[in-house]
Amino acid sequence: MIVGVVKESFPGEQRVALVPSSVTALMKSGFEVIIETGAGLAAGYPDSQYHEKGTKVVPTRGEVFAGCDILLQVRTLGANPRAGRADLALLRRDQILIGLAEPLMAAEAIRALAESGVTLLALELMPRITRAQSMDVLSSQGSIAGYKAVLMAADTLGKVFPMMMTAAGTIQPARVLVIGAGVAGLQAIATARRLGAVVSGCDVRPAVKDQVESLGARFVALPVETAGTETKGGYAKEQTEEQLRKQRELMARVVAESDVVITTAAIPGKKAPVLLTADMVRRMQPGSVVVDLAAERGGNCELTQPDRTVVDNGVIIIGPVNPASLVPCHASQTFSNNMVQLLQHLIAKDKQVRIDTGDEITREMLVCRDGQILHPRVREAMGLTPPAGPERSDG
Repeated sequence: MIVGVVKESFPGEQRVALVPSSVTALMKSGFEVIIETGAGLAAGYPDSQYHEKGTKVVPTRGEVFAGCDILLQVRTLGANPRAGRADLALLRRDQILIGLAEPLMAAEAIRALAESGVTLLALELMPRITRAQSMDVLSSQGSIAGYKAVLMAADTLGKVFPMMMTAAGTIQPARVLVIGAGVAGLQAIATARRLGAVVSGCDVRPAVKDQVESLGARFVALPVETAGTETKGGYAKEQTEEQLRKQRELMARVVAESDVVITTAAIPGKKAPVLLTADMVRRMQPGSVVVDLAAERGGNCELTQPDRTVVDNGVIIIGPVNPASLVPCHASQTFSNNMVQLLQHLIAKDKQVRIDTGDEITREMLVCRDGQILHPRVREAMGLTPPAGPERSDG
């Protein structure tokens, strides 16, 4: 089967879905690879590196669409609402499309993809189970985003992160608070600690206390009702307004004492919960910094403006919408590794990719096929009735 990769068309997107080093592994598994010229250049991967690995490099986007059986994209139409629509006319009914798709939020895009007849596997729906960890792009990209958030804060803050003892006196370390101890939050904690800051991490899940403390940070307990804070698939669950209110009250003091606050809370298919109110931000010292990693979904901070940096009462609020793309080389490398693992999982003994809905990973990612929207949660989000019956495996 032929795997195709095109240059990402989302504004500012620098990642590429497949890096040259991954081509060898795919070819050993029986795949061929075709890529649009310049697709990896922004991430530091020129055409020559792909060519050396046996990739067919073609000059136009249309040639990739026409020549591949499986199309890999970092952002498909659902996650690329404007520029992505140009790809609809290039898709074929017998193709498999794999990428980020915002399936629980982009109803119009999902409907259009279904009507095109493609088989869509949405990466956001990867189940949080042990055997799927190597394929989980939300984790790999979240880790990059958490790292980058700390560097953005350090570059903006008018203080140094580590303690410094100099002839001119002792400089106290910066105080960093990370809200949310998922993959992005834990990486932010680890990075801030490596830079020498005094770090606190808070989360409504008491179970993450050991992980936070193992990284050298102080755990800020939020003793609110935590039952049902995770979905069956291992993702964060939307909290009630009362839970959010109590959470904000408990965080207010530690926020006011922080030089940097990094927020990472996101709910799949939902607007980000507001954890940091305008009043809380205004209690921070002028020159303090907030980096809101949930900016693309509306933000965890009430004052966040997506893709902008704003200043309120002297506090700087940064709202990056695509932070992983700001580290495109390694973000692409980890994304690509996830794609190799996924494709090797999907391929059958006859070297053909089979959409086996008897497999939990495949079934949970499958959004649409043969013109039909199949995923129960996606159908529910779109206001559709449940599917008529269970989708059968063809593998």
